[in-house]
Amino acid sequence: MSSTNQEDYRDSIATVDNSGKRIWIYPKKPKGGFYNKRKLVTYILLLILFGLPFIKYNGNPLVLFNIPKGEFIIFGIYFAPQDFHLFVIAMLIGIVFIVLFTVIFGRIFCGWVCPQTIFMEMVFRRIEYWIEGDYKAQIRLNKSNWNQNKKLAKKTLKHFLFILVSAVIAHTFLSYIIGIDALWELMTSPVDAHWTGLFAMIGFTTVFYGVFAFMREQVCTTICPYGRLQGVLLDENSLAVAYDFERGEPRGKLVKAKKGKKSECKDGCSTCKTNDSSCPSKTLNATLENFLPEPKGDCIDCNLCVHVCPTGIDIRNGTQLECVNCTACMDACDEVMIKIKKPTRLIRIDSYNGIATGARSLWNTRVAAYSLVLISLIVLESFLFISRSSIETLFLRTPGMLYQKQDDGYISNLYNYQLINKTDLESEITFIVKDIEGAIIEVVGEAPRTQIRKISEGAVFIKLPASSLSSRKTNLVIEVIADDKVIDKVKTSFLGPRK
Repeated sequence: MSSTNQEDYRDSIATVDNSGKRIWIYPKKPKGGFYNKRKLVTYILLLILFGLPFIKYNGNPLVLFNIPKGEFIIFGIYFAPQDFHLFVIAMLIGIVFIVLFTVIFGRIFCGWVCPQTIFMEMVFRRIEYWIEGDYKAQIRLNKSNWNQNKKLAKKTLKHFLFILVSAVIAHTFLSYIIGIDALWELMTSPVDAHWTGLFAMIGFTTVFYGVFAFMREQVCTTICPYGRLQGVLLDENSLAVAYDFERGEPRGKLVKAKKGKKSECKDGCSTCKTNDSSCPSKTLNATLENFLPEPKGDCIDCNLCVHVCPTGIDIRNGTQLECVNCTACMDACDEVMIKIKKPTRLIRIDSYNGIATGARSLWNTRVAAYSLVLISLIVLESFLFISRSSIETLFLRTPGMLYQKQDDGYISNLYNYQLINKTDLESEITFIVKDIEGAIIEVVGEAPRTQIRKISEGAVFIKLPASSLSSRKTNLVIEVIADDKVIDKVKTSFLGPRK
């Protein structure tokens, strides 16, 4: 909430001027308790990200998203393209969860967990601080000539490391798609054997380098749709990084008083040098030395909260879509409050109502509705996952083939089958027609057998006694048996002569 109560700042973003030209952001290097916690969270997430591809379960990657081949492994569980409905529901769960989380806790996901923020602020930005210095040093360096301040050497080293880190990230993401073994083979085999893979890696590396070296906060402020959704997701009870305008306003800078200045009586009499209680105004007339007059509000307008912001906003204006809730401004403000001996948390995680009225309530109708939808989707996903068959069977009558009458009084149909094995085991398969006496299944070619995480195909004839057919079309239930257990049931239709 700005002291002028104007919201003109919402008409534009901090990284673009009125002519549409990019304003380059030089954030001050953050420090403080929240920043240390963010670093800890970053180390854990980066360890998981770069470590997961190397973890295997039963000889297979623990996590794999092989989109080109339609193979997905999540925590050792194989999912075939036929399980796509599970992914759809899982994505809906993720979207509803993010919506619910944002309604309650604001955009804190962006500042603490989002890969864009983690790599930008905790990897690339720290490389930049290490090579070029803090924000003032970076500004001086960029304004200097190329032959001053070792500018060429620093810029070359920085961008070399940026490209190197981008290549590592690109290879890591590729390992989630093709697996770490296939990636290693790709890296060690001759270039002419995998031109497609080489160009893919160059492309991914270029994208990551461009995002983190040049696009930067523009991804969060203009490209990512999540920030735009805040306007419809947040309400006055949502938690977010917020400035306490009730306590901080009106702002005023601290001014050091001049030594030797004397106070004057309210009644306008001459300046005295005594604190005699008989003075009509009873005013203490002592020499004021090193006295810092207090502004009416606790905010001393030091602008450190603006300097440390990675998206260049002034959090004191209020909740803004550019804010990623990184809490850097909270650390900066707390440091100032401690120095001037004021209570900390002038900028804190709070709701608008919590600041304006002191009333805090995270539970409301919207939260209840989103929670109900989320729970329903989780229950549905759990049911479908539990009831999911390890071997899925597709049984279809061969197109273009009519029924055949047999000399022994049987009617036969030709069927094609597919066995989709989602396990690491191979099994002999038997098909049985359920609830029709005298039904016969004759296999064409080799006996049905599953293959590890592959699709097996074949054909069979199903023969039914003509006396068992009461209409031209008869619905059948085929039991799929492996190791003397019914592992799946599939429905199909049988075509016979008209009655």
